[in-house]
Amino acid sequence: MTVSVIIVNWNAGAALDPCLASVVAAATPPPEVVLVDNASSDGSTAAARVGYPGVRVVETGANLGFALGANRGAAAASGDVLVFLNPDARLLPGALATLVDALLATPGAGVAGGALVDERGRWQPGWARFDPVRHLLLDTTLGRLATRGRRVPFPVDWVYGTFMAVRHDLFRQLGGFDARYFVYGEDLDLCHRAARLGVRTIHVPAARAVHGRNLSAAQRFGAGREAEVVKGEMRFYASRGGPGALRRFRAIATCKFGLKAALAAVAGRPAAVATYGRVVRACLAFDPEAVA
Repeated sequence: MTVSVIIVNWNAGAALDPCLASVVAAATPPPEVVLVDNASSDGSTAAARVGYPGVRVVETGANLGFALGANRGAAAASGDVLVFLNPDARLLPGALATLVDALLATPGAGVAGGALVDERGRWQPGWARFDPVRHLLLDTTLGRLATRGRRVPFPVDWVYGTFMAVRHDLFRQLGGFDARYFVYGEDLDLCHRAARLGVRTIHVPAARAVHGRNLSAAQRFGAGREAEVVKGEMRFYASRGGPGALRRFRAIATCKFGLKAALAAVAGRPAAVATYGRVVRACLAFDPEAVA
């Protein structure tokens, strides 16, 4: 089985070089690498052309967001397995082969997500649940404690698109990522549509990538990034969650982030108050009729 690694770049800056270096070093010969440039203006893609001449660059001409950019990359890729990797992430040794091997070795699996750590090696979440109540209340640091010690692949509802492998034939069958998502929610949506076909999604703890500081999203959304994550999830629940799913999500998310804002205010953390306040306002203002 051949592998294509797809990286969607929008002004990832200096983070793109170690990302590409980790992919090129992942195997001999290196996997096919498709770098999708969403009209970056920071010179990162130009530098990649010089430093990594074997990388195929797809120019979109505009910032299409992750979903559409990834679809463009998938259309240009030839691998049997597509691996989507954020430009602010870099693979640890053996991660790519471990992820792909687990996907291919697991009966009925079509999607696999790797484990994420920060620059200091501290755990980051890489998977979550479909159900809105369980997602909001259990997909937390404490809620994931029972699974953080696992070392072998295990089934999950959905995995983060930060470091995700998908069988190319499944990706085509699903029509790729839903273009209605600019960023956030498209990975949740893809895994949900795969599950409806009876295809399993797995999390692979031994396949690890170091994930940076969400550079592109931070540039675009600033302190509103958390609110954009929640907006993407509300879009999913509005379109595919079933009767009452969006209503439950909005009610619980409003209470959850409202409480977090209140606690941050008591603790004297004004930046956190502003962040959680934006999430609450996003929950209250979301218009399900606007979801096409």
